[in-house]
Amino acid sequence: MSVVEQVKKDLIGWKLGRVITVLDRGFNSEDNLRYLQRAGGHYIVGEKMRSGRENTVKALSRPGRFQTVRDNLEVKEIVVGEGEARERYILVRNPQEAQRDKAKREAVIKELEEQLPKIRSHAKAVCELMAHPVYGRYLKLDSRGLPKIDRGKIKEEEKLDGKYLLRTSDDTLSSEDVALGYKQLLLVEDAFRTLKSRLEPRPVYHRLEDRIRAHVLLCWLALLLIRIKSPFIFASRKGFQGCS
Repeated sequence: MSVVEQVKKDLIGWKLGRVITVLDRGFNSEDNLRYLQRAGGHYIVGEKMRSGRENTVKALSRPGRFQTVRDNLEVKEIVVGEGEARERYILVRNPQEAQRDKAKREAVIKELEEQLPKIRSHAKAVCELMAHPVYGRYLKLDSRGLPKIDRGKIKEEEKLDGKYLLRTSDDTLSSEDVALGYKQLLLVEDAFRTLKSRLEPRPVYHRLEDRIRAHVLLCWLALLLIRIKSPFIFASRKGFQGCS
């Protein structure tokens, strides 16, 4: 959780003006968000829709129509609270992703309907099923202590199909810009995959700090060339390591 503070301090030397930081759900602590608002900064952050947080629940339950801004991209703006305590949310929906979520859930429910009749009183099997990250989401225990499908939970999950919730501190951004800004995280994730697979900065076969820094810098420069679609053709991983 100290990464956000360190990055913001590093950016001071760049003498940037208005900076909007985009974060995924793993970095959205209140301390981080307040720190990002220092010196006029702002944030766009993904919210955990199943966190149970009061304002998140209010945002998800707020009625209103979605506005289509791009193909397969619909947005709905929501403001929770008033004055300094107000929070601005953007609920984003992808109709195609909603269909995929529905199909995945139906496949899981079908598997459960086939498995549950086979479970009688095996405590270990019950615990494993209830603790399962996918199956357990749709189960509850009956009066005998056996798992059964929770139809109410299924209805709640249906309301989240193809959706994700964003929160921003910048009132000047349009709902479309907030949604598209957050989607840029996909580019970051793609860059990490490129580093880990094609460039492989780790493991580092150096002991001296300056050589380790040089190795990482060369990996970063290689990634930069890939991102700008450079005509350079990278040699094999062995050849790249030789360069470092």
